[in-house]
Amino acid sequence: MAAERIVFQHPEPVPPVPSIRVWPVFLPFAGCPFRCVFCAQDKQTGRDEADLRAVLHSLERDLTDALAAGRGPYELAFYGGTFSALPFPWPETFLALAARFRLAGLLTRVRCSTRPDCVDASALAGLRDQGLDMVELGIQSFDDRALAAAGRGYDGETARRGCAAVTDAGLALGIQLLPGLPGDRPGLFQSDARQAAALAPEIARLYPCLVVRGTGLAALWERGEYVPWDVERARRELASALAVFWSRGVRVVRLGLAPEDTLEANVLAGPWHPALGQSARGLALVRVVEDAVRRLGRAPSRLDVPRRYQGEFFGHGRELALEYEAIGLSGQSVRYVDAREFVLV
Repeated sequence: MAAERIVFQHPEPVPPVPSIRVWPVFLPFAGCPFRCVFCAQDKQTGRDEADLRAVLHSLERDLTDALAAGRGPYELAFYGGTFSALPFPWPETFLALAARFRLAGLLTRVRCSTRPDCVDASALAGLRDQGLDMVELGIQSFDDRALAAAGRGYDGETARRGCAAVTDAGLALGIQLLPGLPGDRPGLFQSDARQAAALAPEIARLYPCLVVRGTGLAALWERGEYVPWDVERARRELASALAVFWSRGVRVVRLGLAPEDTLEANVLAGPWHPALGQSARGLALVRVVEDAVRRLGRAPSRLDVPRRYQGEFFGHGRELALEYEAIGLSGQSVRYVDAREFVLV
């Protein structure tokens, strides 16, 4: 028997309220033991290798100005390097500076990114006691073959131990995955997504692999030894992974690299598109609506969509219109409403 209507919510976990803006501090290559084949921190951030003393002084000045201007609060985030492997006493120095501005009310939280082979629970607990709240691990993959081909220098078990070290130290965990690495094969990324989601991180970031000028990966690509994903595969793989993370209550806060001019000018190949995240999120939502139509048990006549999803519902450039028409929903049967729930009738 067909249902009269189906009421459902978007499966994406609700972000914290109020949302706190992130203040990024980039430390390209700082603390990194070597360069991986895909790494292009200089192109991604527009900054060469970090001068830590200059970064510290600039950060102190900018935080002082923000406090005086009554801005904030912010979450301070150290990106682009291997924070836990910075030479002594730099992790402690940066955290001491953050603690001053946290006490003043400008900062509410501090996070860093690092490698899973550069952490242990004891050292992380020490950084936690000095004010660190979250560690984002650049896992990239849990697959031994892909990690070896990318020159990461660790295996999947080390990646899993790194995640355990973060949670054992009482810190929030973030996981970064880099699908489409050398050594990729069908099903690998979805396996990585399932393993990552099962570790219950607070957040995840998914960065499909790009071929960037000046990297080891660029040399492999030029010799025909590496074939990157195309945009269509990336959006479908990301959409499937989103469903996995959402089902486990994990927020995916980034899909693809931010469209910085310095990066875009140096991308040679791979799934580069400024609207890749919007496209993948829209496709993931199509699958949610398809499931609701199946449960309705008949052709739908109307779908009420919470207005907050209006920008991504039909995808980039209405690329999902035909997918919705295939399940009986045209543009005329979709209505945007000021509500929290979807209603399918």
